[in-house]
Amino acid sequence: MIVILTADIINSRKLSSKKWMNDFKQLLNSFGKSPNDWEIYRGDEFQLEIKNPEDAFWIAFQLKAFFKSINLDVRMSLGFGDKTYKTKKITESNGSAFIRSGELFETLKKQKINLAVNSGNVDFDEEFNLIVQLSMSFMDSWLQQSAEFVLVAIQNPTLSQEEIGSMLGINQAAVSRRQKRSQYELMLQVERYFRKKIKSLEV
Repeated sequence: MIVILTADIINSRKLSSKKWMNDFKQLLNSFGKSPNDWEIYRGDEFQLEIKNPEDAFWIAFQLKAFFKSINLDVRMSLGFGDKTYKTKKITESNGSAFIRSGELFETLKKQKINLAVNSGNVDFDEEFNLIVQLSMSFMDSWLQQSAEFVLVAIQNPTLSQEEIGSMLGINQAAVSRRQKRSQYELMLQVERYFRKKIKSLEV
């Protein structure tokens, strides 16, 4: 089983891509290589293959934090399944993971939802789409400073608040405030619960 993440950057024209595209590609490169594992197309849409399904929320939350940290946002669908047709470009490959991700992605804009899952398992999808909607109720509201903290913290889980503060150029008390404001611990609980439940998913 793999996960295909299909996404588009919300209001991408608000900010020149020159200001963020290199950093964005660097983040994507930490998950795989282009164009085999990820590809940006039409300027503000992208697709990413997540080879370990357990990492799906960990990666999606990083992408969310990255775009919120530059005052943009991202809409993402996660399709779980297989890859039956492989090419050198992810956007030309196929399989149930691609189909589920694509079908779900087409519905997100109408529903005004920024993250959802489609595994083909009705019970799993119902549970996690409810959890995700509740999570988005605070993640969609992240301010730039909160998102900056989340991105550094999720990528550096062993760092203390003091060490995170020195990376962000703020003191420990300010880190603590951002952690609380971002509901970071709750986000981690969601991510851990997903890792636990995905192990029993059969698609």
